[in-house]
Amino acid sequence: MSVTLKDFYADWCGPCKTQDPILDELSEDWGDRFAVEKVNVDEEQEIANEYQVRSLPTLIVENEDGVVERFVGVTQREDLEDALEQAGA
Repeated sequence: MSVTLKDFYADWCGPCKTQDPILDELSEDWGDRFAVEKVNVDEEQEIANEYQVRSLPTLIVENEDGVVERFVGVTQREDLEDALEQAGA
């Protein structure tokens, strides 16, 4: 099963910069169990609208069945790990 973590961010977003090291560390430790897809909302507004992203950062964990979990604001590693496991990563 393929699991994706979509990271909706903007370059001007302070909390997004706080989120980045958490995602980098998680990605490093989990290897290829999931993919991180970074979505710059300023450049990819259509995708942001499709996912109804209104605040940044927004993190969406999804698998073949669709969205498993959605987080708004800086999200701790433990919460992301729980959602990734739930998605089948």
